[in-house]
Amino acid sequence: MANAYTVLWTHDTCRELRRAGRIGQRPPVAFSGVHNSLPRWSRPGVGDDVFALHVNRRVLYVVSRLRVRDKQRGECCGADPLSWRDPAFPGHADWAMLGADGCGASAVHVDATPVRFDLAVPGELLAELTWRNARGVIRGLKGVADGMLEKSNSLQGGVYWLTSESADALTALVAGAVSPADRAEPAVAGGLRA
Repeated sequence: MANAYTVLWTHDTCRELRRAGRIGQRPPVAFSGVHNSLPRWSRPGVGDDVFALHVNRRVLYVVSRLRVRDKQRGECCGADPLSWRDPAFPGHADWAMLGADGCGASAVHVDATPVRFDLAVPGELLAELTWRNARGVIRGLKGVADGMLEKSNSLQGGVYWLTSESADALTALVAGAVSPADRAEPAVAGGLRA
């Protein structure tokens, strides 16, 4: 059985996604880093889902569900940079805001649902979401009050492993939010359908 994780996309990242007109588009790549300026995707493996989350005005949103295809630099990434001035992943310039220029960035190729900013996690689910660490210790979100997220500290800074119940709940939320037009689209090769 595949595992599921979450990653928090910052206001800057989401602002750039909007500015670049990426709403409704499927990201082909995300980026992992070696420094805390960019989340490290060391634990998710091929076939695992990573839910990209965003917090805005105390509401938690699922921006996209990303299924890991591989973690290798491919031809699609473009030429390796020859100097620090060269873009690290010129083949993915349209999605560079996801961390292409982060410290030690490496490509994580994904099959994803379309980027959106209107899929709020309901308050009752917010209070029930749980994550586990490598030792099996389970934790929930801190700072949930009246169905709103008072603090996002427990989501920041990494890629966190969801419990299977929480993964199922977020999967159902994403699946229930897919529009009929989205379902009618032909599947992308190896594509992900919510």
